[in-house]
Amino acid sequence: MTNPTSRVQITDAIRLTRLVCPGMEVLAEIAANVWQVPAAPGQVVAEGDTIAILESMKMEIPVLAPVAGTVTEVRVAPDDQVNEGDVIAVIEPS
Repeated sequence: MTNPTSRVQITDAIRLTRLVCPGMEVLAEIAANVWQVPAAPGQVVAEGDTIAILESMKMEIPVLAPVAGTVTEVRVAPDDQVNEGDVIAVIEPS
C-alpha cells in the first residue's frame, strides 16, 4: 500500500521542479554507445516511453521518459558515446 503523504510530497516536488527548471533532463545512467534514438524534438511522450536505446557489452538499455511531456531537445545521435550523467534529452513536463 502506498503512503498518501509521500504521494503528495512527490507531486509537490514535481511542481516545484517545473517552476525552478522548466525542462527535465533525461540522463544516461551508464557509459555506453547510443544505438537508436526514436524520440525527436517536438514529440509528445508519456512517462515510460523510450527516448533512446543505449548499447553496452552487447546489451540494449532503454532510456525512458521520467515524465509525460514534450521533447524539447535531443542531444545524442546513433553511434554517439555517452558517459554516466550525460544529458540524452530534455523534456518539458505537461
